[in-house]
Amino acid sequence: MNHSVSIEALIEAALLTQSEALSEQVLASLREPPLSAEELGDILSALRERWQERALNLVHSAEGWRFQVISAAYPQLASLDVQRTPRYSRAVLETLAIIAYQQPVTRSDIEAIRGVTVSSNVLQTLQDRGWIEIIGQRDSVGRPNLWATTATFLSDLQLENLSQLPPLTELGELVLPDLNEPAVAQTTAEEPSDDGLGV
Repeated sequence: MNHSVSIEALIEAALLTQSEALSEQVLASLREPPLSAEELGDILSALRERWQERALNLVHSAEGWRFQVISAAYPQLASLDVQRTPRYSRAVLETLAIIAYQQPVTRSDIEAIRGVTVSSNVLQTLQDRGWIEIIGQRDSVGRPNLWATTATFLSDLQLENLSQLPPLTELGELVLPDLNEPAVAQTTAEEPSDDGLGV
């Protein structure tokens, strides 16, 4: 039996089954001819309302639209998550915070603020996560790389732009919602070497 699927149901299915956020252009093109901005807006508003009281919410970020588990449901769902959210060290979080709030910055800028040498592993961890990227070189001696945050960083924190960044004290909670114990301050002048157990 051939069932026709409404465009609303199609958009809902697309958002539920794709791991990446979907742009409005992609969603509109699920119908031929493509939906108008107004039609798509109405459908997304209806979906947002329909899912409001559930553990999944429809959220919009710099990368587009996607369903995301609400923070209140994380503790109960954590045991099901085979691929656990990695825990990041204080060094990684401090470096991310400096880049997010001071960008664009060079490695020496970060070192000047943190007061310790920045390990290559720290920058590599943030790059692998898709949260930072090189956007150019500073016009100074040695032409050092300039680091900035990415659209993925904004999307993962459910932000549309950098002006929506929370107060600096809340950044750690957003990046690590399940981290209850306080981070231990580094007492050495350099980052510890990476032992393969996480950075």
